[in-house]
Amino acid sequence: MSEVAALTERLVSIPSHDDETAAGDAIVDWLRDETDAEVERDAVGNVIAYRRGTGSDTDESAPDVTADGDRPLFALVGHHDVVPPAARQTTGEETEGAYVVERREGRIYGRGSADMKGAVAACLLAFRDASVPAGRDLAVASFVGEETGGEGARHAIDEGFVPDYALVAEGSTNYSKPGVTDVAVAHKGRRASTLVVTGASAHASEPAAGENAIYRACDAVEVVRDLDAPATTVVGETVTGSVVVTEFHGGDAWNVIPDRCTVTIDERTVPDVRADLSQAADRAGVEWVVEQDLPPMGCSDDAFAAAALEATRAVHDERGLDAPEHVVKPHATDAGWLAAAGTACVVSGPSEPGEAHTETESVSIDVLERCQAAYTRLAETTW
Repeated sequence: MSEVAALTERLVSIPSHDDETAAGDAIVDWLRDETDAEVERDAVGNVIAYRRGTGSDTDESAPDVTADGDRPLFALVGHHDVVPPAARQTTGEETEGAYVVERREGRIYGRGSADMKGAVAACLLAFRDASVPAGRDLAVASFVGEETGGEGARHAIDEGFVPDYALVAEGSTNYSKPGVTDVAVAHKGRRASTLVVTGASAHASEPAAGENAIYRACDAVEVVRDLDAPATTVVGETVTGSVVVTEFHGGDAWNVIPDRCTVTIDERTVPDVRADLSQAADRAGVEWVVEQDLPPMGCSDDAFAAAALEATRAVHDERGLDAPEHVVKPHATDAGWLAAAGTACVVSGPSEPGEAHTETESVSIDVLERCQAAYTRLAETTW
C-alpha cells in the first residue's frame, strides 16, 4: 500500500473545518512517531517541525533549529484546515461526524483530499526521508486558518517563523499541460474594497434639492473602469491582475433621492503593483474602504525557482512524463504571507483545477507519490 495514500486517508478522515485540533494532533503524533525532529505546536494550533542538515553540530550545546537562526532554512508548507464539507462527505447528518474517505480508480475522495491534506502527507514523508545537505536546515509546517484568511500563517510569522525558502504545496497540477505538476513562481493576491458613497436625500420630484449618491457612485465606477490592470514579471513569467466592480447597491425607495450607495471592487493584485483605487476616492462623497488584502507572491530567488523546477522535472522524467514548467497560479495562498515577510517561495502541489472545495473533491495517488518524490529531491538539493 502506498504510504502517502495511507497517511492522506488518515488525515482526510479527521474533521477540521470548524476545529483543527484533532488534525493537528494527528500530525504531531506522526512526527513524533516517525522522526526525531523538534516538533512545536503554537498557541493557535500550527504545527512546525525542524531537522538539521547532516553536516551540522550534534552536541548538546548546539543552538536549536529555528526560522531565525544563522543557517539557511528550507520549509515544506501546507495547512490542515478545510472548508465545510458537503453532507455526502460526512458519516452522519451532523458535520461533526467523521469525514467519508473513499479510494477508487487511483484517487482518494474526501473533503480536504486535494486542498490540501494529501499535500501535507507528501510534505511530512519528504521531511522524514530527505537527506538534508550540510549547512542547511529543513522544516515542515502545517498551518491552521488558511481557508479563512491566513490566520495561522500570520501568527507563525509574527512569532518568528520566516524561513529563507519555502515550497508551499498548494495545487499546481495540470497547469501548463495535462499530466504534469508545475512549479508556480508567482500567484495573484486579492484586495477586496468597498466604495462608500454619500449624498443628500430629497424627494424624487425635486432632485435638485438633494445630492444623488448613485450618480456620484457612477462617476467613481467610471474611474475604476478606466484603471489599468496591474501587471509585472516574475522569473520571466508575466503576471497580470485585474480590477472589476462586482456589486452595486443604493437607494431604498422609488421616490427618494438616495443619500448612500456602496460599490464592491474585486482586485486581483500582483507582486509590487496595485491598481490606484485612490483615484476613485478623490471623487466627491466617496470613501474607499479595504475589506480584505490577501498578498500576492513572487519568487524572490531565481536560483531557488530553478532548483525547484529541476527537481520536479527530474521526477517527471523518471516516470516518463512531460516536463513541467514555471507557471503563474491565479489563487492566493499562504505563500503570499511568507513572501511578504521575506521568504523566497514557490508553489507546487497535487491538487488539480476544479477539485478544491467541491462535493466530489479528490486527489490522484500517482500525483501524491510524484509530489512526495519531488519534495524529497528538492530538500536534498543545494542551490
